[in-house]
Amino acid sequence: MYTKLTLSIDQTVIENAKKYAKDQKRSVSKLVEEYLSSISSSVDKKIEYLTLGPITKELVGIIKVNGHTDYQDILTDALMEKYL
Repeated sequence: MYTKLTLSIDQTVIENAKKYAKDQKRSVSKLVEEYLSSISSSVDKKIEYLTLGPITKELVGIIKVNGHTDYQDILTDALMEKYL
């Protein structure tokens, strides 16, 4: 269900947002919805971390990985090594 929301935003920001939305073939409403959804999911991740058990919390972050390495890449490499 969609609900109408009224926002007060600087006119220049609105004009730039409309141009950007047009280039992306989306509406400004959809851009705002996607942004709010993304920040609310980060809040969910923080809540998920807070609900971890004490031992798991202690272990979070002990393995350091290069900034450009993705978890999915590590998993793929490990599975390839195991099965190939």
